[in-house]
Amino acid sequence: MPQAISIHVGLNEVDPKHYQGWNGKLVACEFDANDMEKLARERGFETNKLLTKAATAKALTSALEDAADKLESGDILLVTYSGHGGQVPDANGDEQDRMDETWVLYDRQLVDDELYALLGKLEPGVRVALFSDSCHSGTVARDMVDLIGAARVAESVSDGNGSGRPRVKGMPDEVVRSTYDANKEMYDEIQKSLPPQDSATIGASVILTSGCQDNQTSLDGDKNGLFTQTLLKVWDNGAFHSSYRTFHKHIAHDMPPWQSPNLFIVGAPNQAFARQTPFTV
Repeated sequence: MPQAISIHVGLNEVDPKHYQGWNGKLVACEFDANDMEKLARERGFETNKLLTKAATAKALTSALEDAADKLESGDILLVTYSGHGGQVPDANGDEQDRMDETWVLYDRQLVDDELYALLGKLEPGVRVALFSDSCHSGTVARDMVDLIGAARVAESVSDGNGSGRPRVKGMPDEVVRSTYDANKEMYDEIQKSLPPQDSATIGASVILTSGCQDNQTSLDGDKNGLFTQTLLKVWDNGAFHSSYRTFHKHIAHDMPPWQSPNLFIVGAPNQAFARQTPFTV
C-alpha cells in the first residue's frame, strides 16, 4: 500500500515582532487545521500538525523535507494551510506582477519560490495534494465586491463586533510594505538563493486547490474559513466520489462569486492522480 503523509498548518496569529506590530489575528485557522487533520487520519494518512506558534518557517521546511526523505513514487503527500497570504517584491524575476506570493507563517513568510524548491525535493511519481485557505494578495477588502453581501452569504465570517465586516486572510498593504522593508535583506537573499519558479524542476505531480483567485480574498470564520467550510460540506464525510477537478467545481459552485477557488496543476502530469477521489491513498 502506498505511504501517505499529511501536514496541516493553521495560524490564528503571527509574531508581531517580525510583522512590525501586526499580529494578524484570525479565529478559525486552527479549527481548519484540526478538521483537515481529522479527515486525513480517517483516510489513512500519517499526520503532522503545526498550529500558530509551532507553525514556523523552519518547522514547515523540516516537515516537508522529512516527507521528501520518506516518500517514493506512488506515495502521496497532503498539505493543508490556513492563514494569511502575503507578498514580497520579486527579487529573481519570475513574477509578471513583480511580487512573490507567500504563506504568512508565525516567525516569517514562506516565499512561493521556497515552496516550489521544497516540492522539487520529492521523488518523481509522488502525488501531492495542496489545499490553501488563504489570500494570495497583499490588498485588503476594498478590492472585494459588496462586503455587505459577503456577510449575508456567510454569516459565520462576521467578526462578532456588530460591524458585519468579515475578517479577511490577507496582509494589509502597509504591513506588506513595512515587514518587507524591515527584513529586505533576508527576503531578497531567500529568493536569490533559489531558482525562479519557471525554471524549478518538480518531478512530483502537484494539484493545488486554493481558497480564492489571486485578486480575491479568502474569509475567516468562527468555526472554519469559508473555503474549508465549503470543502468539508462537499466532502460530506467521505460521501463525495469523483475527481479532484470535480471536487474543485463543486466547491466553487457552493461559494460566492467574490471568492472563487482556484485549481492549479504543476510538476509531472499524472492523469490517473487527477481522476482519483481526493485524499485517496
